[in-house]
Amino acid sequence: MVDDEKYEVAFEIIACAGDAKSLALMAIEEARNGNFEQAEKNLAEAREQMAKAHDVQNDMLQSEAQGRSVELNIVLIHAEDHLTMAIMSIDFAEEFIELYKQNHK
Repeated sequence: MVDDEKYEVAFEIIACAGDAKSLALMAIEEARNGNFEQAEKNLAEAREQMAKAHDVQNDMLQSEAQGRSVELNIVLIHAEDHLTMAIMSIDFAEEFIELYKQNHK
């Protein structure tokens, strides 16, 4: 993988995962305010952004599996951190939305 390409891939993961995390946190806020329809929309958008980040990550994994080594660098590690936090944010958002729905009844 060429230098520019490896950073481009990492930054794509960071951007998509960052958007997913932000949307998940917005979903929690909307649910806290009783706006469950908007919370669900934000959560759906968060999942879409997460899918994009996963697609990029899967492409890297497939490259590695096919013998084309992916060079590990601090930007890629940072991207993977963002991805992990986004996944956790979506998981937590799902739970918080359900809790807020139960308390809103």
